[in-house]
Amino acid sequence: MHTNPKRETNQMVFGIRAVIEALKSGKELESVLVQRGLAGGLFHELKSLLRERELAYQTVPVEKLNRITAKNHQGVIAFISPIIYQRIEDIVPAIYEKGETPLLLMLDGITDVRNFGAIARTAECAGVHAIIVPAKGSAQVNPDAIKTSAGALYKIPVCRHESLLKTAKFLQGSGLQLVACTEKTSDYLYKPDYTVPTVVIMGSEEDGISNELLRIADHLAKIPMYGEIESLNVSVSAGIILYEAVRQRWL
Repeated sequence: MHTNPKRETNQMVFGIRAVIEALKSGKELESVLVQRGLAGGLFHELKSLLRERELAYQTVPVEKLNRITAKNHQGVIAFISPIIYQRIEDIVPAIYEKGETPLLLMLDGITDVRNFGAIARTAECAGVHAIIVPAKGSAQVNPDAIKTSAGALYKIPVCRHESLLKTAKFLQGSGLQLVACTEKTSDYLYKPDYTVPTVVIMGSEEDGISNELLRIADHLAKIPMYGEIESLNVSVSAGIILYEAVRQRWL
């Protein structure tokens, strides 16, 4: 009889005190689930720690927590990230110090873990220095994402920030141009000069890039489309625009 192998999952921590201790010990949390209506002094301590680390939590019905574990979770379950998130403020100076020209990838609202993994795999192959994602509304770095990335998520720095807009403005101030891949333009992706320090911004297939990022972008760029289907898978789109940057940099 054929049996499916046990599915690999992120390491789980449950109980308010256990999650607090995980945070204090420097563990990187991928996600935190909190029982709706939870209160009390320990929970306020947990909220304060999460706020300090710019980590969001999701409130859920107690039934969801009970389905995840039958043990005494005290209304809180957290999953430890398999990677260590980094800060782009630390990475950009290091790129310049090595004498390299930064090529960064910012993902706005990419929530599908397999798309995220595929994008990370392409980005690593294309020499992207780091991937930037929002603290909320981004795909989790879980075993599915890592498997789809062929291990690239262990190799390429991933930076998680509370505000993509604030981060994008910081990068502009650090001398990087913002190239937003969007259909809301007449300019094709070949127009920008990617040999200069560049951040490529990709949005979700459903909603695209947020208007606030589009407004501050230095260039809007679209991929030529000749067929009847109006859009490409976002991981394919990322590959196309990143390898235009590679082509220009290798010429």
